[in-house]
Amino acid sequence: MPSPVTVGDRTLTPADVVAVARDGAAVVVADEARERVAGTRLLIERLAGDAAPHYGISTGFGALATTFIAAERRRQLQVSLIRSHAAGTGPAVEREVVRATQLLRLRTLTTGRTGVRPVVVDTYAAMLNAGIVPIVREYGSLGCSGDLAPLAHIALAATGEGEVHDAEGRTVPASDALAAAGIAPLVLEEKEGLALINGTDGMLGMLLLALHDLDVLLDTADVAAAISVESQLGTDAVFAADLMALRPQPGQATSAGNLRRLLAGSEIVASHRDPASCTRVQDAYSLRCAPQVHGTARDTADHARAVAHRELEAAVDNPVVTLDGRIESNGNFHGAPVAAVLDFLAIAVADIASISERRTDRALDPARSHGLPPFLAHEVGVDSGLMIAQYAAAGIVSELKRLAVPASVDTIPSSAMQEDHVSMGWAAARKLRRGIDGLTRVLAIEVLTGGRALDLRAPLRPAPATAAVRDLVRTGAAGPGPDRAVSPDVEAITALVQSGAVARTAGRHTASHAPVPATEGADR
Repeated sequence: MPSPVTVGDRTLTPADVVAVARDGAAVVVADEARERVAGTRLLIERLAGDAAPHYGISTGFGALATTFIAAERRRQLQVSLIRSHAAGTGPAVEREVVRATQLLRLRTLTTGRTGVRPVVVDTYAAMLNAGIVPIVREYGSLGCSGDLAPLAHIALAATGEGEVHDAEGRTVPASDALAAAGIAPLVLEEKEGLALINGTDGMLGMLLLALHDLDVLLDTADVAAAISVESQLGTDAVFAADLMALRPQPGQATSAGNLRRLLAGSEIVASHRDPASCTRVQDAYSLRCAPQVHGTARDTADHARAVAHRELEAAVDNPVVTLDGRIESNGNFHGAPVAAVLDFLAIAVADIASISERRTDRALDPARSHGLPPFLAHEVGVDSGLMIAQYAAAGIVSELKRLAVPASVDTIPSSAMQEDHVSMGWAAARKLRRGIDGLTRVLAIEVLTGGRALDLRAPLRPAPATAAVRDLVRTGAAGPGPDRAVSPDVEAITALVQSGAVARTAGRHTASHAPVPATEGADR
């Protein structure tokens, strides 16, 4: 098990979120955070006794913000808020998404800017540590007043209502799961209902998980491109550092550096380096421009990472308790900053997959592969080789292009036109998760295809790095030979890509022995 993650004494890192959400790390609430929360709660309790209305404390919510609620009705107000907002529908979202959302809401509560009691913080931490995962549905969030419906389902479970998945993944009533873990159901007091549901935690959690996966996939894309360049008799000269310096885009330089190291020591590349042995003036764009395309995705991910880091430092709630003790309404719950970068990443994912599929297609076409058999088939005319694997990649790329259409440019007014512009950030995050799965499979197909193409270039030997990846591929898919079912091979290599094994294997075998920067601990 990973080390416990302390919440409330510092800014959480993306690695902290992945550790809790995906790897099951426990959480510990810092004592200083609990003290901060208790101090702010005293202010809320004083305002609750004030005859003047205060939004979220002694009033209704949203379009009912001007309706004063008597003290004896406020507990019911909290219950009604959570029940009515737990209106999600569709299939349950993934366990790691819910755990990320739980953790990020807990993080905001520990800032002391929301006005909840310490028991609320402790309950959210205890649910995480007990492996209690509220069932959150696919649809329901517009990404404006936070991820209202997803967060309401989590809050509902904390009060002992609704259904959850327990630590073993069984669907059980929330009340039973809490009782089994020795956790008392929350009875919410003034302000606490709003504090539990006003946040961008769902979309932020999915952004952080996506960035973690993209760290692996962008390195893998460079590996796949290197194998394609090498096996299709492309040149590495276009990746020279001085050429990259003429256009100082940082991501481009990183990818070009990776390609140079990955191809170093290749007998295949060396075999046609002499102008007398190579009649081509230039390689196709999908080979020659790989650093420019891959680098753009890297730079997009860096921008998204900067936005995510700022969100991890934020205290999103409405109303919010300011540092000088004011209770102020605000619009920080709007998901626009996160929604936009989620959409940017979906575009980058589609583009990386698109150029990868083009390289795969070139390897299978004898008119463009420079000496490889049609579809890399064993017996041309009898065998089809990897023909239909390319169909699968093309079908995925087509879907990724549709998923790249931005969600954040759409808006549908809600709450009687009070919430008349929304971010659709949750939707952007959901389609990005599907996009990352698709990219993983497209890259796996390129690696599978390139590995077979390298075998067919024998007796010339590949570079140490690409040869090591080819050998890794052979642990899950056999080399050239008569046709066999292709799907198991694709699934096996997809698992190797997803775990980070392809990128790490290449990194360990580069000429400089300096690893291509694949994320450590990425296996899942």
